[in-house]
Amino acid sequence: MTKSNESPGDDECDAEAGRELAWRARSVGLAALDMDDAELVHSWRSDPVAAHQMGMWPRSITAVRERIERDIEDDDRDDFLVCPVGGAPVGIVALTRQNMVDGTADVELMLAAGHRGQGHGRAALDAVVDLAFGELPMYRLTAETHTDNTPALAVLAKCGFTREGVRRAACLHRGRRHDLAVFSLLRPEWEELDRPRAWEA
Repeated sequence: MTKSNESPGDDECDAEAGRELAWRARSVGLAALDMDDAELVHSWRSDPVAAHQMGMWPRSITAVRERIERDIEDDDRDDFLVCPVGGAPVGIVALTRQNMVDGTADVELMLAAGHRGQGHGRAALDAVVDLAFGELPMYRLTAETHTDNTPALAVLAKCGFTREGVRRAACLHRGRRHDLAVFSLLRPEWEELDRPRAWEA
């Protein structure tokens, strides 16, 4: 979760701005991450709260561009900008480590600092979960976060994820070891969720 309101590249993610949405849900759309988004992503990743909660360190804009380019070429992951209806991008959600044979993938989410606590995280997670189970042959989705990342823990629970356990001392950040909470959502559990699906928007 990251930096704030108006950053370079904060163009609206709607048709008027020429940004094609790859997936639409009720309150957000998902647009495929592109090389032109590097400055925006760099500003988000530079936020100290995001750095702590996600266990990452500041990178140069060049490194961010190289990372985005590498990720775009990775057939086992899909990264999306989170775009509220008619608004500017507010974060990134991704399906990573996709295994089409086993039907498994990991879910990652990062929101800009100025857009946390407004329901965008839950909307984005619901949208990418619907993509994974509604369009892809996924059976199990996994997510991890620091055990003290209270907002992320709450969003995962509200989206139907089950806390499976803790990976003790699995992350080193700022000289300290952190425990990671492990969550999962299975297809049958998603099918039982009482909420509209993304394609019903």
